[in-house]
Amino acid sequence: MARISDVIERFLKELIEDSKNNTIEIQRNELAKYFDCAPSQINYVLMTRFDYAKGYYIESQRGGGGYIKIKQLTFNEDNSLYNLITKRINNSITKSEGNRLITGLQERELITLREAKLMKAAIDDGAILSPLNIKNQIRANILKSMLVVLLE
Repeated sequence: MARISDVIERFLKELIEDSKNNTIEIQRNELAKYFDCAPSQINYVLMTRFDYAKGYYIESQRGGGGYIKIKQLTFNEDNSLYNLITKRINNSITKSEGNRLITGLQERELITLREAKLMKAAIDDGAILSPLNIKNQIRANILKSMLVVLLE
């Protein structure tokens, strides 16, 4: 018998395949009710099976009627965005590495000067209020999210 995580993953992937733009919006609590499991089980599946390295972007809206949006990214392993996200940024990036990467994108005219300034402000230490030992992981997630939106 398949584990509940496998069943949820397969269900979500089928929904994405059937969608017109490789994007679905779901409500975590509704999905948990459908599978008769805890919402934390849904979170586990999303975090472990739908990440950048596997070709997915997740956006979450909390609050009344909140949803989770899952988008299957349309790049392959030869694509520079895929390599940038999985190899150069990976799970952690320092402020100086992030700033160099952003400057390089701006110099190649892949992003505007304004976008570069916004991105640098978002990954600055002052903007990331967190213990020092996880700032680089948070910075990497912020940078990857911005790149997916700007470069896809």
